[in-house]
Amino acid sequence: MKKFALALDLKENEDLIAEYEAWHKKVPSEIKKSIFDSGIQSMEIYRLGNRLFMTIETNDDFSFERKASLDQSNPHVQEWERLMWKFQQPLPTAKEGEKWIHMNKIFELNNKDFLHGSSTAK
Repeated sequence: MKKFALALDLKENEDLIAEYEAWHKKVPSEIKKSIFDSGIQSMEIYRLGNRLFMTIETNDDFSFERKASLDQSNPHVQEWERLMWKFQQPLPTAKEGEKWIHMNKIFELNNKDFLHGSSTAK
């Protein structure tokens, strides 16, 4: 299994943020299916102010390139992405065309590390 953390900003508008959250309470089944079909096994999105933080866990065969290819050929995903862009804005460090930005893991702690006296980022 692979794990990823990503970040994105919402537009700083409370009405748009509320609408964005409402959409995520009723994500269409076609979008959920496309997520699972890409190899993502679980996904969570958190919000603080207008900053979003997403974690995904994937199967070992997952790649962002394959997901992008599948998304490009799926009209439901393309419609969803156009709708979501109404609420989203790139991070200040985003390159042209980037939305969700990969975050670097800088620390990890688990029971095994603690019991053996080490902690490392992987």
